[in-house]
This record gives sequence, structure tokens and C-alpha cells, in this order.
Amino acid sequence: MNIKKASFVISNTNYKHCPIEDKAEYAFIGRSNVGKSSLINSIANNKSLAKISGKPGKTQLINHFIINNNWYLVDLPGYGYAKASKVLRAKFHKMISDYLINRQNLICLFVLIDSRHELQEIDKDFMQWLAENKIAFSIIFTKSDKLSKTKLEKNLADFKKKMLDEWESLPEIFVTSSNKKQGLQEILKYISKLNLEYKPSLES
Repeated sequence: MNIKKASFVISNTNYKHCPIEDKAEYAFIGRSNVGKSSLINSIANNKSLAKISGKPGKTQLINHFIINNNWYLVDLPGYGYAKASKVLRAKFHKMISDYLINRQNLICLFVLIDSRHELQEIDKDFMQWLAENKIAFSIIFTKSDKLSKTKLEKNLADFKKKMLDEWESLPEIFVTSSNKKQGLQEILKYISKLNLEYKPSLES
């Protein structure tokens, strides 16, 4: 898939105000500072699409972008930002969970994981919640260029082993580097495949 056009549509704190559900939608989420904005910009081939900040927890809204006038890319607030107040964390949790559970045209949620770290409890718990709520998701490992090939392979193998201790099978997994543009076409090919299978329903 070639990205010819990517543009901002709208930001919201409530899924009910998101765009009409007439196009396939793909959302991206991960712990704060996982490299989400950089990945989104690399995928969309637009350096300024998603705002990049040196401070974790910058994304605080449900941000919709339309790609090739054909499908929506959604930038969700990160989870696990320790410095956020309990009230703010609760607010983010409700906003995100309401969106994920109720958004009918959400085809796949991409959960971003920093490839440099071992499986974190917060990521494990979040993916378990997704499974319990029957929300389709895939895993994207970010920042693969920050590790040697040997270390990267070890980290991925350890991650998969820990997941399979409790899961019967694993979802689709992508290994990426925003800096080196690695793994991006694989994600876009996967989205293209899912787009072909998508049949919108505007019944409400």
C-alpha cells in the first residue's frame, strides 16, 4: 500500500463524537514513551501528522486521521503514565475502554511494545483485558534498531514464551523501527488485507 494522502480529521474525548462508522478503522496504543507518534508518522509518511513530544503522556485525546480517503488511523492516549494523577488515569481508562468496546468499525488495535524491555505486567494485563472483551489486536514491537540482532531475537523469543504460558496462540506480530523504516510495509500490507475483508454496517 502506498500512502498518498494522510490528514487530521478530529480529536475527541468521547467515542460518540468520532466520525461516522463508514470506513475501516485501525487504532494504535501503547505505554507512554513507546514511540507511538514516531511510528504513526513513519507509517503515514508524514513527519508532522502525530505530535511528537519528549514528555510522556502527551497524547490525551482520541485522534482520528484519514488515510488515502479510505480508512481511519487512530492515535490513542498511552497507558501506564506513572506521573498522571489517579483521576486523570481513570479518565483516560474510561475514554479508551469506551472507545475500544463500542467503536463498531474498529478492525484491529495495534498494541505497541518497546522491544528493548521484557514483558511488562501492565502490557500483559491490558492484552488480557482486550481478549476478555473480544477486541481484535496485533502486537507491534518498536525501536528494534536500538538493539543488536542477537539481543532483539532473544527479547522477542522471551516475550513470546511468556505470552504462550497463558495464551493458546499469539496474535499477528510486527517488528519495526521508525528511524530505519523497518516493518512498516508489513503493517500496511496487513491493513490492506483487512480492508478487503471489511464490510461496513451503518445500522444503529
